[in-house]
Amino acid sequence: MSKILFVEDEPNLQKMISEVLVQEGYKVFGAADGEEGLAMAKKEEPNLILLDLILPKKDGFEVLKELKADEKTKNIPVIVLTNLEGIGDVEKALTLGATTYLVKANYDLEDVLKTVKSQIKE
Repeated sequence: MSKILFVEDEPNLQKMISEVLVQEGYKVFGAADGEEGLAMAKKEEPNLILLDLILPKKDGFEVLKELKADEKTKNIPVIVLTNLEGIGDVEKALTLGATTYLVKANYDLEDVLKTVKSQIKE
């Protein structure tokens, strides 16, 4: 069973997307801030990380940078799921190692699910 770590500080969104992923057969771990997300990524070694960029304690860019610098987590695909739409933000996240960049307002749950399925290597 594939494991997904979802780093998101908005509890309702965290719950809604996690429930859909669980229904699809994934095991989902949630983290509400960047520090917790990094710790869980190292502990759980998920198959995929869904990462918001606007997070308490450590923002998503910093989390991404640290994930990609760590031997244990550098090969985990990271889908950025955020409200930041600026081209600079997109470029920065992709340069830091994100595999996909989704703007929350532009995608529905089905799109997120399709993207997750396309990124997970069983």
